[in-house]
Amino acid sequence: MRPLYNTLAFIVRSAVVGLAAAFVLSLLAPRLVERLRGGSSEPVRTETIATRQGPVSYAEAVARASPSVVNIYANKITTFRSAYPIPDPLTQRLLGYVPGPIMKRKDQSLGSGVIFSSDGYVLTNNHVINGADDIQVLLDDGRVAQAQVIGTDAETDLAVLRINIANLPAITVPEDAADVGDVVLAIGNPVGLGKTVTMGIVSATGRQLRMSAYEDFIQTDAAINSGNSGGALINALGALIGINTAIYPRTPTSDGRGTVTQGAEGIGFAIPVATAKAVLDQIVKHGHVIRGWIGADYGDIPPPNGTASRPQGVQIVHIAPESPAVQANLQPGDLLLKLDGTPIIDQIDLRNREAALAPGTKVHLEGVRENGPFVTDITLTQRPAPGTTGT
Repeated sequence: MRPLYNTLAFIVRSAVVGLAAAFVLSLLAPRLVERLRGGSSEPVRTETIATRQGPVSYAEAVARASPSVVNIYANKITTFRSAYPIPDPLTQRLLGYVPGPIMKRKDQSLGSGVIFSSDGYVLTNNHVINGADDIQVLLDDGRVAQAQVIGTDAETDLAVLRINIANLPAITVPEDAADVGDVVLAIGNPVGLGKTVTMGIVSATGRQLRMSAYEDFIQTDAAINSGNSGGALINALGALIGINTAIYPRTPTSDGRGTVTQGAEGIGFAIPVATAKAVLDQIVKHGHVIRGWIGADYGDIPPPNGTASRPQGVQIVHIAPESPAVQANLQPGDLLLKLDGTPIIDQIDLRNREAALAPGTKVHLEGVRENGPFVTDITLTQRPAPGTTGT
């Protein structure tokens, strides 16, 4: 009888302890209890940390692209005449300064560039090397090369250099264009500090600053400073998406209340790689860029009263003298809606499409003049150099 009693007591104690443990677990770890029961109170999450979070580091992307980014030192010899002050105050008041001998001064501008091909072609900004007598390129591995200017394009502020050096690391170019929200990294030589990387996102695409006719900038909040011009804007995989070119003007301005503001921060601009490649290909082939030209300046069509959406097409604001537009009887105020049957989206679209056509190409334009439709054929010519047409 005694062994049976001990057995029953053991079973009862075990059951009590088990129930107590289950109660405590249900309070402290309900998910574990559900899992032990074979069920779940929440849907199973199958995503990994990598799909829910961004990369911890962009070091791999930088390591892939950085060897293709170079520092550019553009040297220019400036001639000037020195002046000697006159010691006597009265004579100095009458005569000012005595002209001195003609002297020369070496000025140096700093910038960046991108090795676009392994045979030595380097892309940079035209304003970085404009007027330079001597251009030196410093590679990531410490090698220095003398650069030859193959050609420049003031319309897009691009220049193509060539260096004669072996084993050049050409940058990777992606197939897809940049999208708003993409993570980007700017690599260059800001204020002469040396190779520097900054990070941001693509803030907008298709921006225009009204500095030249052909602008289709990528806007980014990655820090771009003096010396970054001509450097690389890359994506998170280390592929080139743009050539860093400009920052938003920081000229102090008055806010109307007697105070001065310093302007915007985090607004930089880069030339899309597709535009840069097209310019490079033409310069390598022809020595300069050949563009088709209608002979007019355009503006986007303003939205109708009471609406926020802007209609497609462009409005002619100026006609160049003796241009194809004159021969086709186009007039300021005309609305151009279609080119060769394809709708014109905006002024960027039309400029890029006409520029891509060879001089001598005949196109068909459809538009509206004084609330009535019109059509005309026009034969494009080669776009003149900037500043020679009055447009």
